[in-house]
Amino acid sequence: VLRGRGGARRRGYKGPAGERAGRRAMESLHRAVGALAIAAGSLLLAVHFYGATRPTPLIPSTALGVLLLVLSPLLAYAGIRKSHQNAALFVSLCMTVSVLWCGYGAIQVLAGQGVLPHTADLRDAAVPGLAAFSLGLLLISLVGFLQKEVPLAMMASAISLACAHEIAAFYDVAFGSSAVACNYMVVCCIGAYLGLGRCLFFLTHEKIALPGTDLAKKDTSNKQGPDSGPGSNDLTAFGLILNMLSASVLGCRLLGVTDGLVVGQVPWLWAGGIYQLGSSVFSYRSLDAQTATFWGFTSLLKFGEGYSLLILRWLPEEPSFPLPFSVAFAVLFAILALFMAIDSLADGLYLLFYVALCIALACSPRGFLEGGPQGVAVAIFVASALLTLLHLYNGNARVKIPWGEGVLKALLSRLQVCKFQAGNDLHTPSLGYSRYADAEVLGYACSVLASFAITVVATPNSPLATIILPWVVVAGGLLKLLCGSVAFSRGKTLESSAFIVYGFMWIIWGISRYGGLYGATRGFQVAVGIVSLMLFNAFLVLCTLFMSISWFIYSLTFELILISFLLDAVGAPSTGYDIAVTIIFGLVSFYCFLTALVNSTFESPQLPTGHPIVRLSGFREGSSKCLHLPARKASSVKQIAEIMKKGGVCGIPTDTVYVLAAACSQPDAVEKAYNTKRQAQDCPMSLWISNLKQLEPAKHLFSPVLWDFMDAAWPSPISLVISRGEWVDYLGMKDSAKYVGTPQSVAVRIPDCSVTTHLIDLVGPITVTSANPTGEADTTHHNQVYAKLGDKVDAVLCDGPSPENIASTVVDCTKIESGHIGFFRVGLVPKSQVLQILEQVQRRYHPGHTNGLLAMESNEEQQTLSRASFSNGVHVQRNSPISYANKAFHTNEEDASS
Repeated sequence: VLRGRGGARRRGYKGPAGERAGRRAMESLHRAVGALAIAAGSLLLAVHFYGATRPTPLIPSTALGVLLLVLSPLLAYAGIRKSHQNAALFVSLCMTVSVLWCGYGAIQVLAGQGVLPHTADLRDAAVPGLAAFSLGLLLISLVGFLQKEVPLAMMASAISLACAHEIAAFYDVAFGSSAVACNYMVVCCIGAYLGLGRCLFFLTHEKIALPGTDLAKKDTSNKQGPDSGPGSNDLTAFGLILNMLSASVLGCRLLGVTDGLVVGQVPWLWAGGIYQLGSSVFSYRSLDAQTATFWGFTSLLKFGEGYSLLILRWLPEEPSFPLPFSVAFAVLFAILALFMAIDSLADGLYLLFYVALCIALACSPRGFLEGGPQGVAVAIFVASALLTLLHLYNGNARVKIPWGEGVLKALLSRLQVCKFQAGNDLHTPSLGYSRYADAEVLGYACSVLASFAITVVATPNSPLATIILPWVVVAGGLLKLLCGSVAFSRGKTLESSAFIVYGFMWIIWGISRYGGLYGATRGFQVAVGIVSLMLFNAFLVLCTLFMSISWFIYSLTFELILISFLLDAVGAPSTGYDIAVTIIFGLVSFYCFLTALVNSTFESPQLPTGHPIVRLSGFREGSSKCLHLPARKASSVKQIAEIMKKGGVCGIPTDTVYVLAAACSQPDAVEKAYNTKRQAQDCPMSLWISNLKQLEPAKHLFSPVLWDFMDAAWPSPISLVISRGEWVDYLGMKDSAKYVGTPQSVAVRIPDCSVTTHLIDLVGPITVTSANPTGEADTTHHNQVYAKLGDKVDAVLCDGPSPENIASTVVDCTKIESGHIGFFRVGLVPKSQVLQILEQVQRRYHPGHTNGLLAMESNEEQQTLSRASFSNGVHVQRNSPISYANKAFHTNEEDASS
């Protein structure tokens, strides 16, 4: 590493091997964090239960709860970081224990603050969650033993027994708390051993591994990814355990395990709802949009169930539930069940239990407080446990339990009733490759639920008596914001803006109107706020004229909803109008929900969304002309190669920044690439190859020292500027060769990027220039390429953010035969590393010589140097570059400008 003139340190180039070692090290640390967090929490609980019989507890309940709440995010972090690494059991264990300690910690805080003053209150609050997690962890341990994950299985079984013993101690003091403490001590010892073993494995650079802790091969083999198909979602089993949790709260009341539904059970439900939202985001990250939608629905039920128990402390009478909301929710669950059954019959049948739950809620005026929904909850608990076992076992098993995967899909394909979308192409975003699936299905469904929830008029003097607030705030607000964030990550700027604005509107209005903030009074300030939102939505309506008819109607009908809010804010009677516009908006949203779900599943038939009402020349034309293909797929690279062979110009990722590429065998394409970015006359293009064999026919035209230096320096982020000669004619560029290099020299490189070199293998040598208009900054994301040059290139190969924001190092090799090299620009690879490569090459021809430059002192920085400029990834010889000789020579050093 050398210091530049400005004193900033430049990073050395690590290469692929170093990156893989770094990944393994981080994976080891993530597992260590999870194991040590479990050990720390278990130690706290062991101390707590050992001192439970003392007059003064060793750890007060409030302190214990806070410490568990602090540990739960660490466990969630470890679980999420280990996802997609063939570690489904570890992920499920970390996430399950995380939510267990989150809910249990909140209950301990409530007990310490006097909210749960009696033992019976603490029992009714804790038992439902402990029962659910006892069974869930038992299933994890069972599958762990079957799959020979013994340390994880032992920890899961010990925590499961601890939960079971604690439940028994609540009902019979003869059990005591010593058994609970012993189980947690077992977990503490195993977790500490596993965590410290992984730390030792990391600190010794994978040389020392304690028995049972060397899981490197299991972690790195057969890795899953977002595109690995069904079953790649590591949080599926965890999400089902969360469904067991909420069902256990209602089921324990029905079965008489608890005396009633109390406020102490709210932490279980809301913790489950929060984690379920996280599971939904993770499912979008796994390109599993339907499962993400399902988790969004179930999280909404958990928040609603918790809210129903919470307001019992303030309402003299039991609350009532809106009938239209429950009916609409049942319809949405039924449609989603049908589409999920296409991929898995077991999952589709499972969703029918939630259809039954919504029907039971519709038939029960008091909602979750009546026996009908509680009976369905018992059935959901059993079904969730069975499906959890199925998902856990089939995750890594060689012989899988049949669950109807793909049966209905194969039947429909054979009958030629419909044509399904192929692979993950349905997730292709507007501006290239995104790591998230489309969330529009959930976004439209939230609009349906929020609109039908407010069809029931709440009493102004008692707005909390009707359960509307959670459906409006959570469904219309929080979930809508989630969908807007996902849409933004996919490059859908207008759609994300609409979802986010509508989400904030539902939250503000829901809390104000149905949270009882102003009751029967009305204020001018509220009306002004609604008017401002109406004006912003009017702008969105205008923008949707350029999108589609369905989006125009969707945004226009929401303007009618805002008018309804405005009338209510100014105190104007508008009951009939309110009901009418909410039904209209709900039906429009329902059609958009169906459209998004059907069109994302089937290639044909598809529901019409309508063409843009207004068309402008050049508006949204780039998305139809320029392909954007994910670089992780070999078929995409092959498709890009075919485009380039036919004379196309494409934006591609590299080991540094994005570039525009054209095949040397297509002279017209080379000229097109040169003109595409308005290339400056003094900024020529450079030449890239995938291996030196592509220059083998012209090898006799290169000096042996230069050839060996190229062989030693590549592949890497090092561009070598070599003298122009007859060898250029071997590339087939013909007249377009004038656009590559200068009349005296050409910059050549082999990139250290497997995607790029594979593409060059298919196409042959390519000419490149940076993927940005001349004078602008380098592009470090495919979205930037698409936004700046999407209407001028034929395709963009999308690989997300660039691995490095620093360009390549450019070395002048025109005088290398005399022992001199120069630097037009010092980029990712420092000078010292290039000089070491040169020294190794020159030793073959002059044994005994050393490169005196490696011993240069920092006072070189004080020399007055002439500058060379380097623009847009290609060298420009305006003055002499930094030059170095390899014997006792003088040095003209300068920092290259970029």
